[in-house]
Amino acid sequence: MFSIVLLSGISVVLLSPVLAQDNSYSSENLQTTIESSKDLSLIEIFERSEFGVVSITVTKTSPSGGNSNSVGSGFIFDKEGHIITNNHVVKDTKKIDVTFIDGTSYRAEIIGTDPYADIAVIKIDVNSKKLYPIPIGDSSKLKVGEQIAAIGNPFGLSGSMTSGIVSQLGRLLPSGSGFSIPDVIQTDTAINPGNSGGPLLNMKGEIVGVNTAIYSNDGSFSGVGFSIPSNVILKIVPVLIKEGEFQHPWVGISSANITPDLAELLNLQDAKGVLIMTVVKDSPADKANLRGSSQTATADGIEYIIGGDIVLSIDGKEVRKIDDILTHLQREKNVGDTLNLGILRDGKSINITLTLEERPES
Repeated sequence: MFSIVLLSGISVVLLSPVLAQDNSYSSENLQTTIESSKDLSLIEIFERSEFGVVSITVTKTSPSGGNSNSVGSGFIFDKEGHIITNNHVVKDTKKIDVTFIDGTSYRAEIIGTDPYADIAVIKIDVNSKKLYPIPIGDSSKLKVGEQIAAIGNPFGLSGSMTSGIVSQLGRLLPSGSGFSIPDVIQTDTAINPGNSGGPLLNMKGEIVGVNTAIYSNDGSFSGVGFSIPSNVILKIVPVLIKEGEFQHPWVGISSANITPDLAELLNLQDAKGVLIMTVVKDSPADKANLRGSSQTATADGIEYIIGGDIVLSIDGKEVRKIDDILTHLQREKNVGDTLNLGILRDGKSINITLTLEERPES
């Protein structure tokens, strides 16, 4: 069995088994998408990006009571000294040091963290002339097969660059928070422990993702890596800078994808949609009177729970599987927004509107 491994540093941390809110962040230093007519070479990308990528050394209390150090990566977000990395890189740290590729180091403080998207913002107090923010691109424009590159500090080897392609888009990644991160980029670009928090770049030299995890038996790269999309960064980071935390929208259901067996039991023509299994008490789903499953049925000797509402659309968009709901919430919705669900209940199609609330801690 493969494990999903967080790439925080030289010491490997295992993941166990998310969604996104927008507040505008006005700063003349904020980097946005830069349109360019031609792709850059890998050499050009590295030369334009190397001064914007940093090594992050964190000191934590070890189980034995002493101190332990690990290394991750990060990148300059703006001229005000904000640096983006992963939440798991800086979680429970006693001390954070940021080192530039020229060897100079600075003490950093945590500004805001989001464990549900595994994003953190730290800040250093340094002359703005030292800071070289890397432009952030539009991750929604990525295509499978597109060439990309990663820069970071694998196994503490600072300023290392690798390249590969986008292997797939829209993956669902366990986050260790009890929720999952949707809409994640899968890549075959070689990333390893120490790369975590570093940038994934397109061939225009724009950041399109933050390297976060890999599938691995032993903690080393085996051809499958995952990155949080840049559009999630642009949505969450400004809020973290202003408020220190981010409120994720929440529906309050557990659900299962419609399989061929379930489709047959439920007399559905196609095996698509999401069956609501349970509804959390006092959640937005409960307040909107969504129904969870209450019956059982057997197909090929396997018992299934049935009888709940079946979600077929969300805000007019077809729902094929759970990932579609999670991705829509992350891309489009904030706490306080309304959500329209197309429901199949007792063989009849109905529409139910609910108001999204802040996700609880568990």
